[in-house]
Amino acid sequence: MSIVITAFARSPDGGKGLARDMRVRWALEEAGQPYEVRLVSFAALKEPAHRALHPFGQIPTYEEGGLALFETGSILLHIAERHAGLLPEDGDARARAITWIFAALNTVEPPILELANARLLEGEKPWSRERLPLVEGRVRDRLRQLSVRLGDAGWLEGAFSAGDLMMVSVLLRLKPSGLLDEFPNLAAYVARGEARPAYQRAFAAQRALYAGKPPAG
Repeated sequence: MSIVITAFARSPDGGKGLARDMRVRWALEEAGQPYEVRLVSFAALKEPAHRALHPFGQIPTYEEGGLALFETGSILLHIAERHAGLLPEDGDARARAITWIFAALNTVEPPILELANARLLEGEKPWSRERLPLVEGRVRDRLRQLSVRLGDAGWLEGAFSAGDLMMVSVLLRLKPSGLLDEFPNLAAYVARGEARPAYQRAFAAQRALYAGKPPAG
């Protein structure tokens, strides 16, 4: 059964690796699983055929035989549980790695997305200058807590796992802001993730889709 994932026909970031299909690509590359990509236009995201796969009209989706999944956390967990290389064999270590997937999505990512919205969508609002430092403060709080937890370790729970894959993917959104550089161990952690051969293959595949195409506006 071949694996098919969806991606934007035109990416908002122009192929910088921030679209969420990148997380699924990376996981499949780490697991050594081939996959196909079906490109979806913004108009098609709202059509019934795509809504049957993703009720909220987003990407990515994951199809394998009769199985259809949406949400990157669910897809990543499915890949990690089905294929070796992304979760430890030991039960307790496995549970901890899975916990970091949820922590990345539920605890670390929300303030990062709030910051992105504050800068990109609300920058011209009259109250933006007062609100932005508050939003940045919430991001710094999460980064400080994560930095303390990581310490001098290479990865969050010993060996690289699906938890690190998701956490690095979330933190990558902060690179343009400069906030990540305030925490050298986190900046180095993200760099280690980006240096993994599987990440490089996934990034190259995503970037190739949008080469020469302007970002979606």
